[in-house]
Amino acid sequence: MIDRILELRNCLDDLVNEGRIDRGDANLLSGTPRTRDQALMHPLAFIASQNLDDPSRPGAKLTDEVLAQWLADKAKLPLYHIDPLKIDVAKVTSIISYAFAKRHNILCVEVNSEEVTIAVAQPFMEDWIPQVEQVSRRSVRKVVASPADIARYMVEFYSLSSSISGARGIGGQSTNVTNFEQLLELGTLKDPEANDQHIVNIVDWLLQYAFDQRASDIHIEPRREVGKIRFRIDGILHQVYEMPSAVTTAVVSRLKVLSRMNVAERRKPQDGRVKTKRADESEVELRLSTLPTAFGEKLVMRIFDPEVLLRSFNDLGLVGEDFAMWQKMMKSPHGIILVTGPTGSGKTTTLYSTLKLLATSEVNVSTVEDPIEMVEDSFNQTQVNPQIDFDFASGIRTLMRQDPDIIMVGEIRDLETAQMAVQAALTGHLVLSTLHTNDAPSAINRLLDLGVPSFLIKNTVLGVMAQRLVRTLCPHCKAEGKISTADWEALVQPWKAPVPKVIYEPVGCLECRNTGYLGRQGIYEILPMTQPVQKYVRNDTDISQLRLIAMKEGMRTLRLSGAQKIASGITTLEEVLRVAPPIDTQ
Repeated sequence: MIDRILELRNCLDDLVNEGRIDRGDANLLSGTPRTRDQALMHPLAFIASQNLDDPSRPGAKLTDEVLAQWLADKAKLPLYHIDPLKIDVAKVTSIISYAFAKRHNILCVEVNSEEVTIAVAQPFMEDWIPQVEQVSRRSVRKVVASPADIARYMVEFYSLSSSISGARGIGGQSTNVTNFEQLLELGTLKDPEANDQHIVNIVDWLLQYAFDQRASDIHIEPRREVGKIRFRIDGILHQVYEMPSAVTTAVVSRLKVLSRMNVAERRKPQDGRVKTKRADESEVELRLSTLPTAFGEKLVMRIFDPEVLLRSFNDLGLVGEDFAMWQKMMKSPHGIILVTGPTGSGKTTTLYSTLKLLATSEVNVSTVEDPIEMVEDSFNQTQVNPQIDFDFASGIRTLMRQDPDIIMVGEIRDLETAQMAVQAALTGHLVLSTLHTNDAPSAINRLLDLGVPSFLIKNTVLGVMAQRLVRTLCPHCKAEGKISTADWEALVQPWKAPVPKVIYEPVGCLECRNTGYLGRQGIYEILPMTQPVQKYVRNDTDISQLRLIAMKEGMRTLRLSGAQKIASGITTLEEVLRVAPPIDTQ
């Protein structure tokens, strides 16, 4: 094959001949002078940047992916989507140098013992293949990828690799824990490793990468030989990268400096906060937590998106009868509303969204939290501080003297906090709080176990809502599937609900990174404290009987709520079964 480079005019002519672009648009593009940056772009990347219509697909645009697929078909090569979560950056960047990759517009994306997979933007150029095969001692497998992706990830991968190598070369002494602590004891205010430009680059990459991937948490975990980095995306942890132990330690130190933690203290857990910005300049807040482990400090960063506070209850998945019951409860002038569920089930988001709705200029909304997870201007937020004996109970006690209308308590953990919440409700305040229980009826038992008298529960608790988060099907690729009658009946029991005619299953596409899921929504179980339910609340309450009475009063279990979302094409049976406990073991 004779090597030939793709040029803008030739690409436009081919696209016109195949009916993928109008002749007028092609003439305009080829005749209009390009800026220096545009002239340096790959022809297909430049065409994609013009946002042109695709005549062969009415209503569609000529995007990067569409043009990459066109090029792959033309070159008779497979199209490869570069998913950075699935690429071993250290391996692929060791095969060819950055200068070589940039010169030939190629990027190594996979390596095994026999071959290397090279993503190309110029599929008709092959003069580089013998050199790669000679250096790698492997055969070359060519694939076509989006030119824009190759340009982007070429810079990212090699920059990261360079930073890791540079950080690793800082020197044995400065990465030694003992020596490092001695330096701090001598008066060094900041970790010299954390100020190293290589470490700064790695931390910046890590945060931007997490934002791009929609991660809710970042885990940096030290191991014997390496440090592992994992992202939680839509509730599932994904391995992202491995770093040398010394680099991992320096990255953790850098983040501790940014969050104003004590860098010298590595023996006990610490908490901190960092506010930063995404590439689009929107602010993001991070909550950091360190934990001493066998091989060093583990760091977990929770990412709080301020836009969460702007989400409607419809976006959260709280709709229909469930939302009507929740609205009725939150419009009450006084009483206690409880939200229950495990960590990461969306309780805080629900409470913040509720408070945001209630916090008008006519009411005083105050919170006592541990910690303050998202800062919101429309209400007064207080953080507990055990070091000065300021806990939830004393926080509520203080708020009672602050003329509040609505009080949000981060969590009811003990009898004293429960008693103060009850006292606030009895004196005419609306109290919202959380409990860690499996389902809504169990919250009543939990209050009884803490020592709250049953008559006070009857008089103050307005209702309880249990919730979980299920991954939602990607709207771009979900496909019709089937569900067996037995599976459906087991899910909705003891109700008799008809099997839906159509359900959907995950497929996987570029939008959802081939997982089949994109985003999450809540499923809810709301227990309204009606008179029949109140009558059954007593010190020897049988949770099973309480649940049956609540269901007669309109409470739908988490699994039934999930079944409704399955029937609506929002999620899948597997997702609901994964997060919602069965009714006989709730």
